[in-house]
Amino acid sequence: MSATRKGLAVRLGGWSTRHRKTAIIGWLLFVVVVAVAGGMSGSREMTNSENGAGDSARAAKILEDAGLQTPAGEMVMLRSDRPDGWRDAARDLSARLERTGETARVQPPVRSESGREGLVSFEMKGDPDSAGKRVRPVVDAVQRTASVHRGVEVHEFGDATAQHLLDGMLSDDLKKAELTAVPLALGILLVVFGALVAALLPVLLGLTACVGTFGLLAFVSHQVPLFDSTNSVMFLVGLAVGVDYSLFYLRRERDERAAGRDAGTALRIAAATSGRAVLISGITVMLAMSGMFLSGLLLFKGFAVATILVVLMAMLGSVTVLPAMLSWLGDRIDAGRVPLRGRRRAKRGHAGGGVSGRLMRPVLARPKLFAAVSGALLLVLCAPALGMKTEQLGMEKQFGSDAAISVAYQEITGSFPGDPAPAEVVLRSDRIGSPRFDAAVADFRKELAASGEFGRTVQVETHRARKVARIEVPLAGDGGNATSRHALDTLREELVPRILGPVSDQVYVGGELAADRDFNDQLKAGIVPVFLFIATVTFLLMLLCFRSLPIAVVSILLNLLSVGAAFGTMTAVFQHGWGAELLGMEPAGAVESWMPLFVLVILFGLSMDYHVFVVSRIREAHERGLSTRDAIREGIRSTAGSVTGAAAIMVAVFAVFALLRMQDMQQMGIGLAVAVLVDATLVRMVLLPSVMALLGERNWYLPRALRWLPSVSHGEEPVERPRPPLVGAGR
Repeated sequence: MSATRKGLAVRLGGWSTRHRKTAIIGWLLFVVVVAVAGGMSGSREMTNSENGAGDSARAAKILEDAGLQTPAGEMVMLRSDRPDGWRDAARDLSARLERTGETARVQPPVRSESGREGLVSFEMKGDPDSAGKRVRPVVDAVQRTASVHRGVEVHEFGDATAQHLLDGMLSDDLKKAELTAVPLALGILLVVFGALVAALLPVLLGLTACVGTFGLLAFVSHQVPLFDSTNSVMFLVGLAVGVDYSLFYLRRERDERAAGRDAGTALRIAAATSGRAVLISGITVMLAMSGMFLSGLLLFKGFAVATILVVLMAMLGSVTVLPAMLSWLGDRIDAGRVPLRGRRRAKRGHAGGGVSGRLMRPVLARPKLFAAVSGALLLVLCAPALGMKTEQLGMEKQFGSDAAISVAYQEITGSFPGDPAPAEVVLRSDRIGSPRFDAAVADFRKELAASGEFGRTVQVETHRARKVARIEVPLAGDGGNATSRHALDTLREELVPRILGPVSDQVYVGGELAADRDFNDQLKAGIVPVFLFIATVTFLLMLLCFRSLPIAVVSILLNLLSVGAAFGTMTAVFQHGWGAELLGMEPAGAVESWMPLFVLVILFGLSMDYHVFVVSRIREAHERGLSTRDAIREGIRSTAGSVTGAAAIMVAVFAVFALLRMQDMQQMGIGLAVAVLVDATLVRMVLLPSVMALLGERNWYLPRALRWLPSVSHGEEPVERPRPPLVGAGR
């Protein structure tokens, strides 16, 4: 056998099989230590200013630095059958609220026009960002009041209760996802491998990768604060990727054993082929995820760190711990066989039958037809995305109109209609309290009144010692329509710079509408550099790995079609409501503003799993001397089981998230599940082989100017003269 230079995956696999106790015990100890240490250190979530962008974030930062954050406000409405029948309950409630020690400024009840409703308003003490963690005694006081005064209907709504509900929902949903996704993945792997031990191994590696990443993220969060959904996103990606990587590796090792290889040779071939594909895929995914750092938003930096860490953990576990486990288990990997499944698989063997074999015959016989039809179907799926509308979903859309807090909000605003949230002018100045500053504020008030675009109740709050002032300016309109947006533009572009700018060191306009617009503007500006980065990285990696310009270009185009299908599906279901009722979901009328950029990056990374795995096998067959069409047939046939199993696991995990209660989790789950399903079936099994068949030998074209690129072997090492088995293999 000719000497060949071992690749990194082979060297890692060889080391782990020679030192399998070190590899296995070291991995488990590392996971346990970082998980426990991370839990002890705690994690830090983003503040309002860190979660924002533009001038509104700068305004929030000034207030945070000065310790002037707006307290978390709460409201409780009491309704009775007769006018003023709620008064006793209101007095009882006020007394209970005072006794909790968590409330401040409990206001006398406000009477509605009908007299049947009373509204008690108050604030939570302490940091508003942590109010949700301290609101439980207040909620209990409200519930006890409702239970004592049975003739009175009680509804509570506020910043703290919404935060408390969100935290609890995220925690409960994550537990639900874990308890549902793991058995689903295990069940699918049982079908794929037909043996309990073989099915358990990828799940255990995926779970340990996620557990270890939870601990690592806790440490990282002190430098890069996290969004409240980051851990859910990490688990979603980590379980899917971790199981898939292990599945690819384990399936190749099982196939080589079935073909008659000894244990050591089978492990070496699996490392040289699937192990190498896992490394390429993992590096591609991590580089794609790093594109989120270019978004300009801390939210995506947290997502980037979380997904990069969990993919790194999953990748390392697959190429180190998995070979050690396979070496230790040997033939015991087939323990716990599922009845009938093993016999059916043995009968099929490597005959080349099955759905993939039957499908390849017409696809390769008429590639133009299948390329046209599959391409047209994908474009149909993409079409709704042309009318995609994005926004930061409000509470009612996020939780659903039937949620208790949404009902409370509707009831309160229906009985006590109020103005939209005001704009907030925040400035820092050494001149606060001076005659010049007071004159500028007076002129500002006059200009606001004269413009007709603002409400009359302008509130000015000055803090001379802190050199900070805050001015609340009511906006015309409903707080989000064209009238309100025009008023905000007038405030930002004309009145504030001209009147308050000369007496301020720093002055910014914030508030809910300003924050929403700044966030969306940054997202729109950030998606272009992010896309260009990940497209360039993917192109260069595919060019380097396959030394083929056509394959690199096709990789980008196929990924774009998968992403477009996800965008189209999310728009159709959650914006237009097509099929939403059938799925048991409530359309929000828009897609969550951060979702398109996130899905773009995730899918560009995850689709590399299948693409690298399938094309590597095709290239491997071609390097053995098969024609391109025969190589396509063998590559698709030999990877169909693994790709189908991996896709089924990803679709199942993502579908679990689609069934959670949060609207953004539902959108993410549906979008990713559909995209992976389409990518692993229509794209990889029909469009990819038909396009490659049309290209023929041109698939392997590399311009003369790029022939300096290193040649990377895609085939197994020759085995005519087998090497001795890896140490300990098969024992």
